[in-house]
Parts: sequence; C-alpha cells; structure tokens
Amino acid sequence: MPSGGLRGSPDFGKQEGDERKMLRARPRWMGTPELRPPVGLRHLLHHSPQRRFSHSAFLPHGHPDRRTEGPAWHRSILHPLWDPPTEFDPTPAFLDTSHHPPTMSPFLGGWLFCLLLLFSLGVQGTPEYPRATPEQVHLSYPGEPGTMTVTWTTWAPARSEVQFGTQLSGPLPLRAHGTSSAFVDGGVLRRKLYIHRVTLRKLLPGAHYVYRCGSSQGWSRRFRFTALKNGVHWSPRLAVFGDMGADNPKALPRLRRDTQQGMFDAVLHVGDFAYNMDQDNARVGDRFMRLIEPVAASLPYMTCPGNHEQRYNFSNYKARFSMPGDNEGLWYSWDLGPAHIISFSTEVYFFLHYGRHLVEKQFRWLERDLQKANKNRVARPWIITMGHRPMYCSNADLDDCTRHESRVRKGLQGKLFGLEDLFHKYGVDLEFWAHEHSYERLWPIYNYQVFNGSLERPYTNPRGPVHIITGSAGCEELLTPFVRKARPWSAVRVKEYGYTRMHILNGTHLHIQQVSDDQDGKIVDDVWVVRPLLGRMMYH
Repeated sequence: MPSGGLRGSPDFGKQEGDERKMLRARPRWMGTPELRPPVGLRHLLHHSPQRRFSHSAFLPHGHPDRRTEGPAWHRSILHPLWDPPTEFDPTPAFLDTSHHPPTMSPFLGGWLFCLLLLFSLGVQGTPEYPRATPEQVHLSYPGEPGTMTVTWTTWAPARSEVQFGTQLSGPLPLRAHGTSSAFVDGGVLRRKLYIHRVTLRKLLPGAHYVYRCGSSQGWSRRFRFTALKNGVHWSPRLAVFGDMGADNPKALPRLRRDTQQGMFDAVLHVGDFAYNMDQDNARVGDRFMRLIEPVAASLPYMTCPGNHEQRYNFSNYKARFSMPGDNEGLWYSWDLGPAHIISFSTEVYFFLHYGRHLVEKQFRWLERDLQKANKNRVARPWIITMGHRPMYCSNADLDDCTRHESRVRKGLQGKLFGLEDLFHKYGVDLEFWAHEHSYERLWPIYNYQVFNGSLERPYTNPRGPVHIITGSAGCEELLTPFVRKARPWSAVRVKEYGYTRMHILNGTHLHIQQVSDDQDGKIVDDVWVVRPLLGRMMYH
C-alpha cells in the first residue's frame, strides 16, 4: 500500500494538514472560469497516472501564477506557450505513486501525446500563436448605392467572408467574399497584420442588417447596420469630429450611446487618429481601432488623413481604412442624400518629401470633382468638404492658421494650388476642419472678409463658405486655448470636449449643433445654414 495512511492510522493527521495546505495553494483558475483549462484536458490530467502537469501551464503569459521551472520532458508534449510543471503537485499523499512508478503502454502514450497536442493547438490569445479571429471591425461606404464595405484585421492569413441577413436572430443566409492583404508596419518589430475587405452589394435602401465577418478559422461577434438610402429625397444625419486618440477619447462614450440609439447615418472623422496609429509598433493603432469598433462597425466611418498619420508615408492610415476611389483614401468624394461630400488631404502641402507632385495631383482632381458636382447641383445642392488643417483659426498656438499664412488656403509659396479660391469659385457651402483641439464656427468668409447673408440672418443665403473647426473629440494633447481677443470673422468659440452633429434636412436647409461632453451633452452651438436651390455655384 502506498504510504499516506488511512483514517485511524498514525499518518492520517499529517495527511489532512497537507491537504489543507494544498487547498490554500490551489491555482487561481479554480475560481476563475476564463482561466481554467479545457474540461476534457482537466479530466485527462486529473486521471492521468503521472499527473505531473502544473496548473500554471494554463495561465496567460504575464499571469503572476505562471512558473517556468520544471523537468524538460514536459516541453516535448505541450506547446511551448505552456510552461513546464512546477514543484506544486496536488496529488494527495494516499494516492502518491512515487514508490510504485506506473507503466504506460506505447499505444496509450501515443494517444495521450496526440490528444494533448490537439488541446494545445486550440489555445489562443497569445502573441506566439497568431489568431485568425477578426477584430477592429469597421464599415465604410464605397460610393455605389446599395453597398457597404466591411474591413477587419486578423493576425494570421484567413479567408475573407461576411455572412449577413435581415433577421436579428437565427441563421445569416447571405454571403459575400472579398480579399485580404498583409500590412507590415514600419516600426522596428515589422509587425504584420492581415487586413480584410469585403463589399456587400444589392442591399435594400434603409434596411436593417445583421452581419458577422471572418472565416472557418474564427468569426467576429454579430453587428448591426442600416443600409444607406438611395436618391436625394431623404435627410441624412452625421457625427463630425477630428483629433480623437486612444487615450482621453472624451467624446467616444457619448458617440457610442448616440450610435446605439440610431441618431446617425454616417461618421466623418476629420483626421488625426489614435495619437498615433504607428506608435508602439502600431499597437496604439490596434487599440484605437478596437475602441471605435462599437461605432465604426455600425455606421460607415468616413475619414481623411491628418498630420498624426504621416509616419511611413501614411501607411497605417492607408492600410486600415477603406475609402472610395483609387487614391488610397487620401482624397475621394461620395454622395449622401442631397449632398456631395469631398474628403481631401491637407497634409500633401506639408510633407512634401512624400512627393510634391501630390499637391498638384490632388488640386486637379478637386477641380474636376467640383466641376462634376456643379453639373449635378440641381439634384444635390450641398457641396461639403472635409480636410484636417484649417484655413482660419483663432487658437493660441503656432499653427499656420493663426501666426502664418495658411498653405492650404493660399498654396505653396503663397500662390500655387491654394484651395480657398478654388472652393469659392465652385460655390462650396460648408467646410469642415479639425487639427485645433477646440470648436470654432466662422462667419461666412472669403479672403478674411465676412460675407454674411444679412445682419439678422447671417447664414441665410450667405455670400461665402461657412467654416467649422471641430477637433475637440479628445486626445492625449488635451484642449487648445484661444487667443484672448476673438477675430472679427470668428462667430463662436468653445474650448470644451465634444463633437458636431449635422442634419442635412433637404436641399436648402442644413442644421449644425455642437455637443459638449464637458456639460453632459448640452448643445453649446446651434445654427441653420440656408441656401436657395438656384444660383448655388456662384457667390455674389
């Protein structure tokens, strides 16, 4: 009989004390279901004749209970991400087989090895073992009615599939397939991500859809979205903001709640993401994309680049987002209800080492797009632009919209490819900017001159474009103060965290509100822009 004693034997009290010590030292996963090893493996280990495996083998890397010491034979059976056993052995004394080592047939040993290897291959979530489960899911509108593009990231190659349908529960009968591409970050670790893109087609206008993305190697959870309506006779609602970081994203919780309540049809993010997407070998970008998923997986999340995306020639921005057109998301346009929306890069004027030719290339594209939009202006009267660095601002910093002549406004060398004259020539109605971490609304303006519609109603039939700077969504750089004295062209200035709501009611009326997160969602600016249907191209 193995030593250890039965009840009434001299050794029984000692055994009871040993068992009490064992219970006090029990592994943490015994009370933590998410850390427990798979049920089948726990059963196998408990009934294995050797039972030399440590509970620490099943804990995540970095867990305080993980240990690395132990005999080398353990590594020959388990995957390297599991640590070898420790000195801890939960076997009660009366089951100790050390005096009579068990024997195992070759067949049973081979079966045990295969089974344990299968369990080890099922362990996920560690950097050493790449995952094909989708994360960082987000939507974008490709520009074609009845479509929506789903983009996500995996850490291993996998097929790109979206399953979707109109029922909230039950099977998802529709299928769409797409492509994936490897993205290697420019940091020293050269981290590799796999970016998947699938475009859903033939969506019913205004219909509610449920979807999940992934492959047989792993699926995302289910998300919901509403397909954009077709045509011009509806009233889109958008959330507009810039300069949101992975740290201090003050406006994000309210944006999530508003999105869940169905307040928006789309999001415009006017540059500067994560701060920065390339930081920590692009891990900050990963964290940011996970943070915005509750919003971006439910609404088309439309973007433009900012200065914080410039590292490695804007590679993280280009890889992670899927915008319309063939310019890697640097500039593009799309139609939404009675509006034509243009996104462009102000950064081509500043990071010239990536190619001076981009300044002229974008300018020529903008001119052609504005000409085309004006030919369709009866159907879509509103022309709205979004670019990161503003032409005008009254913030107390060294940016060129305050202390110097704006390159975006006047162009290179003060005369080449400036955008203010171009936008004024083609009658752009509304221009969204960010970069300054505050909110500022300007009077209708051109070349520093105010062109209000009238003294009583300055935004009714204005004689110049309306500029909105909305960069206070929240980031690690905090808010930007204003100069003490407001400029004569500045109508409203708000130094509070928040974001902008835009409601394009119809072809003549557009409503803008600024939501303050500092004041628990209070509307701190509210204005209607009204323009007639006829004569929209020219400002008089």
